[in-house]
Amino acid sequence: MTADNLIPFPPSPQGPLGTEREPAPLVLDGELLPDDESTALVARRLGPEGLRARVAVLVRGVAHAPQIGQLRAVAGYRLRQAPRDVTRLGWFFLRGHGRWITKGWTWATHGDLRADARAARLAGDQEARRTAQETIRADAHARWSKIGRALHRTLAGGLLVTFLAGVLALIDAQVPRADMWPWLASVYTVIDALAVMGVWVLKAAPLGWLVAAIWEGRDKTPGASWLVRPCREDADSWIDERMISQALAHLGISPLDRFFKNGGELTYTVPARVDGEGTFAQIRLPMGATADMVAAKRTTLAANLGRAALETWPTQGEEAGLLDLWIADKGKLGGGAGPWPLLHEGTVDVFQGVPIGKTQRGQVIYGHFFERNWIVGGRPGQGKTALVRILLLGAALDPTAELWVFVIAQNTDFKPFAPRLTRYQVGMGPDVAAAAVQALADLFAEMERRGKLLATLPGSPPATSRRLADKPAHGLHPLICVISECHELFGHPTHGEQAEKLAISVIKQGRKFGITLILDTQSPTATSIPKEVTRNTSCGVAFSVADHIANDGLLGSGKYRAGIRATDLRMHTDRGTSVMVGVSDATFELVRGFYVPYSDGVDMVTPVVTRAMTTIDQLRRTGGPTPGDDDQDDEAEQVDHLANIQAALRGERRVRTQVVLTRLAELNPAVYEGWTFQDLSAALADYDIEPVKSGGVKVVRATDVTHALAYRDRLHDTEGDG
Repeated sequence: MTADNLIPFPPSPQGPLGTEREPAPLVLDGELLPDDESTALVARRLGPEGLRARVAVLVRGVAHAPQIGQLRAVAGYRLRQAPRDVTRLGWFFLRGHGRWITKGWTWATHGDLRADARAARLAGDQEARRTAQETIRADAHARWSKIGRALHRTLAGGLLVTFLAGVLALIDAQVPRADMWPWLASVYTVIDALAVMGVWVLKAAPLGWLVAAIWEGRDKTPGASWLVRPCREDADSWIDERMISQALAHLGISPLDRFFKNGGELTYTVPARVDGEGTFAQIRLPMGATADMVAAKRTTLAANLGRAALETWPTQGEEAGLLDLWIADKGKLGGGAGPWPLLHEGTVDVFQGVPIGKTQRGQVIYGHFFERNWIVGGRPGQGKTALVRILLLGAALDPTAELWVFVIAQNTDFKPFAPRLTRYQVGMGPDVAAAAVQALADLFAEMERRGKLLATLPGSPPATSRRLADKPAHGLHPLICVISECHELFGHPTHGEQAEKLAISVIKQGRKFGITLILDTQSPTATSIPKEVTRNTSCGVAFSVADHIANDGLLGSGKYRAGIRATDLRMHTDRGTSVMVGVSDATFELVRGFYVPYSDGVDMVTPVVTRAMTTIDQLRRTGGPTPGDDDQDDEAEQVDHLANIQAALRGERRVRTQVVLTRLAELNPAVYEGWTFQDLSAALADYDIEPVKSGGVKVVRATDVTHALAYRDRLHDTEGDG
């Protein structure tokens, strides 16, 4: 092959044998217009024709806008309903006059007082009847007296106005406006303006009369309305204030019945609005009615709204008289939440939480670990173990988290987690229960160690944090302990009492130290779960449960009465759906959990655990923070501040405090990085040493540190001999 038969591919801007070739000029396809034609074209574009074309484009754009389309739909609907609307308005007009006549007759004949007298007569109460009759006579006398005074004043005022009008008319007829005093001319100007306004008022009076009569004759049925929204695709799911008011009016609650019977109209502090996959409204209930009363009638309310009980959630708002009502769209709660977002990729920061499912509003809900403890329960096979696995999988994807699992049963629910777990025990024997109790005792000791360590850190932070957890020397990494089937542990004849005491202590005090306890049970009874455990647990999760005792045992006392009920969740039908409290700012959340398959032949848990272990191995190779390193804990416990300060002095007689702090940070950055003068002073004060001033600066004297070390050594020797 020679250079002559080489064919460049793709063609390049080079000649044969690599010689440079000029790039081809850019070809523009167009037509040059003479100046007169170009000017004419510009004139057409800027002239009336161009303006009309641009206006036409704008009009077409507006006409095809979604808002205009909705407006056309509403206008068309109202046009089609015009005969019906006119008929209803005519009926309202006639009924309004009838109501005015009825009110006038009732007023003129003292109808309300006569009704009281009639009721007293039927009841045989002569005293009440006599009082009512005397009230009628007194009211009639007072009324005629007022009418007489009003007629007298009207007559006197009419005569005065007539006299003044005659005088002004006479003056206006005899004296030109230009010759009048200025103030008198202004009076006539005002009179003319009032006359013009009077004409318009007289013309508008019939319209006002018509509107007033229609308003008086309107349908006063609770929530009644006749201007309804036209054709919707989700017509079956449409909920508005009218429907809610009608549903509440037929609950059979006495205070509400009286309120609606007297023509009352509910106040909606939050009008019905779309909220996720449903509708939310907040109602101010009338006096005598509470949200608990409505929650107790939840099944009836759901039927009145055309919903299942699971789709209707009346709960108490910020006050007893505020009703928070959320109604799901039909069929929306039947679907699952979809695949877990972290199933194939991603890591987790346990301080930020783990996605565990979707709320009734269609929003992803996160399960948090920091400053949280969990209790999860429900009837067998409803999803409690799947939820705990999701929480544990999320925690496993945080390489700094340490995980313990104790299963007081014989199953393999958490077997795929074994490579990632620091402690793992399974079984129904006493050895597993003893190991779980020992774990709780170790958590209590770890909690105490972390509390003491935090007190020695710069600034004495009140709780652990992401920054502290990332420093292995401190040993403040997240520590998460799962006890599955915890009712077996708390009910154990030998270890139950001790387990209860330790669990309550860890739940109460371990939150701020990065220690999280997760309990799950399928037997949430009054005796199987200690009340103090439920009362102090941050996050309660209830899948389908059998009764209110199990409901409140998981979610907290009084939740069933407040309308937060997992008893309405149906076995099998609502598998994977749970009621949660404490997971968000809302009073409760109805959550459809994400599902990671783990069953016969399908295991999506193990790949996630493998991914977590790969991340940890990579961090260990690069020296990053990883969980469960006991040497790191020992290092944190063995920090000797006094000896380190002596090393930082480097044999000098006195050293400035700023220099000491710098050398300490160089000596042990994990502990001393970020220390301030106050931290150094506090460490020295433990040995009665105080920085002194020398040459205008604060210094640490070597003799003070040496004497303190010698005294401490002698003290330890004495204790050892004793």
